Amino acid sequence: MKKLWLGALCAFCLLGLYTGSAFAVDPYPESDFVSIFNGKDLTGWTGDKSLWSVEDGAIVGKTTAEKPLTYNQSLAWKDKVEDFVLRFEFWISNPGNSGMYYRGWYLKQPFQMGGYQADFDGAATFSGIVYGEALRGILAKRGTVSFITNDHKPVAIDQFAPADELKKNIKIEDWNLYQVYACDGVFIHKINGKIMSILVDEDKEIKREEGMLGIQLHVGPPMTVKVRNIRLKKLDD
Repeated sequence: MKKLWLGALCAFCLLGLYTGSAFAVDPYPESDFVSIFNGKDLTGWTGDKSLWSVEDGAIVGKTTAEKPLTYNQSLAWKDKVEDFVLRFEFWISNPGNSGMYYRGWYLKQPFQMGGYQADFDGAATFSGIVYGEALRGILAKRGTVSFITNDHKPVAIDQFAPADELKKNIKIEDWNLYQVYACDGVFIHKINGKIMSILVDEDKEIKREEGMLGIQLHVGPPMTVKVRNIRLKKLDD
């Protein structure tokens, strides 16, 4: 119980830091970030090149009715990351389902990835949640602070905003700015400047300390996802 309240305190402090008037602007300046996508080709990224390309300065992933996916696939960045802040812009067709994996790892099939995921979809039904692919499922719903201990079960300890209100901040079939904050077991997702979800993961058996970044293509109807301006700041302190 003590760890539960310590984690809750940590999450509430972070929520205040990112939403308080003193931090109306994110505390990390753009000059702190390094681009990990050159806007021209897929240098540094690995995946099924029949699914991924670069168009107009964006990574583009497409599926078709003629060649549907039989499992979720990823386009992975070459380096593993631990603690970081990630910023990127996304555009996704409706219908469509995607996300940015982080602290990820490869599963059994080629380019199939598990890990935490900054979720986004064409209808903005799940956009902003913390999802765990092969990692316990939905971990923090939109508008909630969630905490996980060693029983592996996420518990919502606060509803800081209505999910439908946050959804109004997400543009459909248009460009959106996503930010992911990952430090130790604390994760924050933001879209277009608004906090969408917070997770405190103290599940010692299952939580991930490091891993890959990867863009997801999801099984289902034909879809297109675009990601551009991918910038990373490693948190070394």
